[in-house]
Amino acid sequence: MMSPLALQSVSKSFGGKPAVSDVSFTVNPGEIIGFLGPNGAGKTTTLRMALGLIKPDTGSVELFGQMPGEEAFGRIGFLPEERGLYKKQTAREAIAHMARLNGIKKKQAFILADEMLDRYGLGEAKRKKNKDMSKGMAQKVQLLAAIAHDPEFYILDEPFSGLDPVNQQVLEGIVREIASRGRTIIFSTHVMEHAERLCDRIILMASGRKVFDGTTEAALANAPRRVILASEMDGLRELAMPFASEIETRADQELSLTLKPEAQAHDLLEKSVAQGLRLTKYEPIRPTLHEAFVALVGEDVRKDMQLAKDSAGQNVNVNAEVFE
Repeated sequence: MMSPLALQSVSKSFGGKPAVSDVSFTVNPGEIIGFLGPNGAGKTTTLRMALGLIKPDTGSVELFGQMPGEEAFGRIGFLPEERGLYKKQTAREAIAHMARLNGIKKKQAFILADEMLDRYGLGEAKRKKNKDMSKGMAQKVQLLAAIAHDPEFYILDEPFSGLDPVNQQVLEGIVREIASRGRTIIFSTHVMEHAERLCDRIILMASGRKVFDGTTEAALANAPRRVILASEMDGLRELAMPFASEIETRADQELSLTLKPEAQAHDLLEKSVAQGLRLTKYEPIRPTLHEAFVALVGEDVRKDMQLAKDSAGQNVNVNAEVFE
């Protein structure tokens, strides 16, 4: 099957300032790819070049084996980073409008809109005007509008941004349902947890450059390995020191160890047994994509990524921003 998207050495600058530098990757049919990085990493610019909305300064882009153009219309579902629905349209009108733009006839478009709103739990919003919706509801309606024509390839730019945790889970469910039908998806986000739950492959961006492209597990292998230990006996810190690059004392005298690259957690356990030091807690901690990302790109992005993690957990309940 033909690749839905292939970028080769694309670069783009604005006002002399590089936004994307020499980025290459290929999207394979049926993949769910997380396109990750902090705000300002170049994700949106890259996706806009992929769609042909802006032209790269250098490099090439192919959609379904051709330059981006009308030939790809109807085969792609695009959710832009900028949220926008016509204020005076109802939810069913917004979805039907986008379906008609993608080649579906009027009567069938409205039937499809009603079916989708019922399927995804928004049946009561069919005739509600967009200006009267919560931000979460409006964002779900806009996503349904982007996918109503059942395209082959989905490009979703920050689909989870600004949503409360409940609506983030709803959107994750929609992404899984789309993927179950064999569709190809690439979505950008600055919150790593979504990709951990949804993706087998991730592409990490930082400062306009691709810093990693591979499986989630391969990315996690770059993260520091940590173990939490506790013992009622003396000598725990001394036993741990040869294995650890960093030791932090936690509550109840637990120690959180960041293991040295060459150290193995099971060797630490074996040494405690050999020395007769009984452990009351031995808990290897699964690394996160956030930790892997910081390890791959350095400490300069830690603050941005922490802000993203914090904002992901905040409830948001404001009116949707919509266009006249």
